[in-house]
Amino acid sequence: VEQLLGYQLRRASAVMMADLARELGDFELRPAEVTALLVVSENPACSQTEVGQTLGIKRANMVPIVSRLMERGLVDRERADGRSHALRVTEAGAALVREAQARIQRHEQRFSALLDPAVLEALFKALPLIRAQRDEEET
Repeated sequence: VEQLLGYQLRRASAVMMADLARELGDFELRPAEVTALLVVSENPACSQTEVGQTLGIKRANMVPIVSRLMERGLVDRERADGRSHALRVTEAGAALVREAQARIQRHEQRFSALLDPAVLEALFKALPLIRAQRDEEET
């Protein structure tokens, strides 16, 4: 099992996601909710569909994420056209984004520091190749 790439990737991902959840735990938001908030912050007036596409989250799964962010007063939406809504972070959302970015940076640095720079560079080149396989299967 130790020689299986998928096994190693899954175990490494689980460790990183658990650490990220601890880092962001007091926000009382799931990592997917924080990530969606970051995408809205970086793309003012984006649609819920665009956020989902960026994160690879299905439309049906985006509804509760955006609803939760709105309930918490972190995101507002306004009608953009007949059917779609534009999302924007609120002042409270922007403050949380700033803190989340700092914590995510600490999280990333902890794991990046474990790797030789050349290994890290190779990972950043290799992992998108694996992710691209999903894109090819969907077309």
